[in-house]
Amino acid sequence: MAVYMIVETKEVMDGEKYREYIKKVPWTIEKFGGKYLTRGGKVEIISGNWRPERLIVITFHSMRKFIAWWNSPEYKAIAPLREESAKTNAIVVQGL
Repeated sequence: MAVYMIVETKEVMDGEKYREYIKKVPWTIEKFGGKYLTRGGKVEIISGNWRPERLIVITFHSMRKFIAWWNSPEYKAIAPLREESAKTNAIVVQGL
């Protein structure tokens, strides 16, 4: 069953470091079969108070593939770039 990782970037504290993360992360996702569905496109608020500035949605074929990517040495090597440069919220949800 497919899973979807949804990430909200709330605040970027270090633009240079965050841009480096954005540049390096795609190949790690692709290596584990992941695919971007959206990556920072324009957000239109249609209901409620949620006001994300930047959203990323990534799909993986299974939770197993997602966990393999999340815990991979390739991703672990670049994750500190995100952790040190931006405040984010992230969830993973199973799809149909």
